[in-house]
Amino acid sequence: MIINERTFKDVYNDYFETICRFLNYYTRDYQVIEEVVQDVFVCLWEDYEGQEIQYIKTFLYNSARNRMLNYLRDEDNHTVLLEKWARIELEKNESVDCVDRELFYQLLQAAVGSLPEKCREIFILSREEQLSYKEIADVKEISVKTVENQMGIALKKIREYIAAHSDESVMIILLSLLSKNY
Repeated sequence: MIINERTFKDVYNDYFETICRFLNYYTRDYQVIEEVVQDVFVCLWEDYEGQEIQYIKTFLYNSARNRMLNYLRDEDNHTVLLEKWARIELEKNESVDCVDRELFYQLLQAAVGSLPEKCREIFILSREEQLSYKEIADVKEISVKTVENQMGIALKKIREYIAAHSDESVMIILLSLLSKNY
């Protein structure tokens, strides 16, 4: 059968409803079924106009089945990705909600306050004043390596202080906030 305007109309009228019923085995969503069948006929018209298709019924059923399976696969993938995204967002929100930021700030200030004086000054210049290690070295008239060592000591002592003064689950969250915010 050569696909032209007349044969296309005949094929459409003869097969539209039967293909819809056939796709009902894959889903009961009639809107999806009609959309898939419409796509099959659009493809038939756009890609095969003027060409001969020997087994039109087989062509239409195979095209419809393949498009429906692709649609269902894509829909499943979309659902899986959406569920994964929702789970990640929920976990993020729950982890932020379970931290008392005021308590964390007080704990952090106490940890910084417990540092040796020069170590505390370097830490404050780095984290609160946001100076680079080079700038701190220039201000304090010390080497950049000394600044690096003092920052390492400060972070280690702050972690130890927080670990000693909070429970384990809160400590993990506080330490992650410390690495991001401070």
